[in-house]
Amino acid sequence: MEFDYWHIWLLIAFICFIMEIFIPSFVLFNFGIGALFGTIAASINLPVEWQIIIFSAGTLLSFFLIRPFMKKYAYRRSHNVKTNVDAMAGRKTQVTETIDNLNNHGQIMLDGDTWQARSLSNEIIPKGEIVEIIQVNSIIITVQKIN
Repeated sequence: MEFDYWHIWLLIAFICFIMEIFIPSFVLFNFGIGALFGTIAASINLPVEWQIIIFSAGTLLSFFLIRPFMKKYAYRRSHNVKTNVDAMAGRKTQVTETIDNLNNHGQIMLDGDTWQARSLSNEIIPKGEIVEIIQVNSIIITVQKIN
């Protein structure tokens, strides 16, 4: 079986599109679009130099025209998603050991993990009380009592 240039360009495009699934940065997709432009150039029997020029132009066009549009509309919800430590602030939990800032005592249980806790207002919060997480500083969580 003999490969023509347009077969190679089409294979490059498919590889870029498949790799974009595993590395979602919307960069390889643009190279795939450029390779599709190269496929068109090769299918009308343009010389290899022109195929590379059209591939480059197609890639640059997709970088400057399609990528900004996709970043603005396709990924708009991903910027405000809180994860890991940022997601802990504002959650409510129960005190498992009396919180006393003066004696450096106090623990809370959150998602099955025990965390050192300190009171925001330096008040003593008894065991069993429901508190709200205000901030996380390394392994110490600052909480305040819910009235």
